Amino acid sequence: MNDVLTALTDILEQRKKEGDLDTSYVAQLHGKGLNKILEKVGEEATETILAAKDAERSAHVDLLICETADLWFHSMVMLSHLDCSAQDVLDELARRFDLSGLDEKASRKN
Repeated sequence: MNDVLTALTDILEQRKKEGDLDTSYVAQLHGKGLNKILEKVGEEATETILAAKDAERSAHVDLLICETADLWFHSMVMLSHLDCSAQDVLDELARRFDLSGLDEKASRKN
């Protein structure tokens, strides 16, 4: 699974630096700036929530999977724009292993 994230991170970085604005969606997003990228993350988050509600009612998860992929993708573009990576997020998740979610959340308030 990490191979996919690593490959996508590499592609996003390439498009960020060398992407053609006429042919690369990622280059266009970077060119429009952080606010546009955040708008897309918010849009995809909303669509993911709606798809999850539909999946709960219908037991069909295909749309939920597609919308979650869009959310992850746009979140990765956001990370790339801010010079972060999926690996940074994976490292944070790994740090949280063997740590109660309640304890971890409480530690962020300090």
